[in-house]
Amino acid sequence: MNPIALILLAFAMSTDAFAAAIGKGSSLHKPRFTEALRTGLIFGVIEAITPVIGWAIGNAASSYVTQWDHWIAFTLLLGLGLYMIYNGVKPDEEEAEEKPTQHSFWILVITAIATSIDALAVGVGLAFVDVNIWMAAGAIGLATMTMVIIGTMLGRALGSLVGKRAEIVGGVVLIIVGATILYEHLSAV
Repeated sequence: MNPIALILLAFAMSTDAFAAAIGKGSSLHKPRFTEALRTGLIFGVIEAITPVIGWAIGNAASSYVTQWDHWIAFTLLLGLGLYMIYNGVKPDEEEAEEKPTQHSFWILVITAIATSIDALAVGVGLAFVDVNIWMAAGAIGLATMTMVIIGTMLGRALGSLVGKRAEIVGGVVLIIVGATILYEHLSAV
């Protein structure tokens, strides 16, 4: 995987966490930078761990599917991209409640795990392409941490409108990365 595709993948993986962070930021009363940093670290660490787990699972199965690896990576990224686009266009349910100043650690962990399931699936797909998983996981974690910090701080002012659009863009980017992997493999044959 070339460096540009890796950077695009890292930021695409961070868009669902960015969308969630905007939601988290908009649900807080005047979020402070320390809360945004705390949220970003939690999301970033979890988002960096899950592709490594997925990669280990995919690597264990790679010897059985080497002729189909590029199609598996493409299909996973296509499916995740379409799912992110779907989540970006479906309407949210509004909830009216008192805004806290900080989110519970466990609520943030659960939200981070939920938004990192796609990174787990991408990790499975990465087992079938030539990529340094530690570099990919680090890039995904760093991009996620950065985007979550920004999203949390922007959340109060921007609300969910930008978050939904970011998820749509992230889905499109995942589809493009999957198509690039497929094209690179098919053109090398």
